Amino acid sequence: MKKLLVLPVIAAVIMSSCAGNPEGKKAEVQDSVATEQIVKVGEEYQVDAAQSKVVWTGTKVTGAHTGTIAIKSGSLHVDNGVLTGGTFSLDLNTISSTDLEGEYKDKLNGHLKSEDFFDVAQFPEATFVVTKTEAGATAQDVKVSGNLTIKGITKNISFDAKVVESNATTIKTEADFNIVRADWGVNYEGKKDDLISAEINFKVTLVANK
Repeated sequence: MKKLLVLPVIAAVIMSSCAGNPEGKKAEVQDSVATEQIVKVGEEYQVDAAQSKVVWTGTKVTGAHTGTIAIKSGSLHVDNGVLTGGTFSLDLNTISSTDLEGEYKDKLNGHLKSEDFFDVAQFPEATFVVTKTEAGATAQDVKVSGNLTIKGITKNISFDAKVVESNATTIKTEADFNIVRADWGVNYEGKKDDLISAEINFKVTLVANK
């Protein structure tokens, strides 16, 4: 009988020490792809940093945090309304939580910029370079593959994206995916009683104008 009572207690302890990942489909990951031979197809549209955004979400045992990272620059290539390529960079010095205020916000922002997480003093930018695009289930859907560089580590990821607007002067794309942060050297586990999820979710909105 005692053993039967102990098992639920052990299970509860294990569950309390694990952090579920944020909602989102995990991107496929492989080694980086050579970009020297990539042929740019279509017309170039310049990313409008003011209208574009990246929203991140990380979870832990006791809850979650959400915030933003500013897009520094970028461009997209479009051929007859179809996304064919592109690149953009993020200013990691701008990483900031949006669910906290005051001292707690400042503390978390400082920690995210430290060596425990993104080490922005040494690696102030993250970049993404599209290496391949494939048509999806509808005319709006596209599977994007590209080299993501964070903390000097580059890996090729593939995820689903959507072209929500495309005309002669503007293209707007959206994507929602998770990455395993340890793949890019973001290894901080969190406190023993408040572990951090293995994955980070990114919601990316890019608006580019001709």
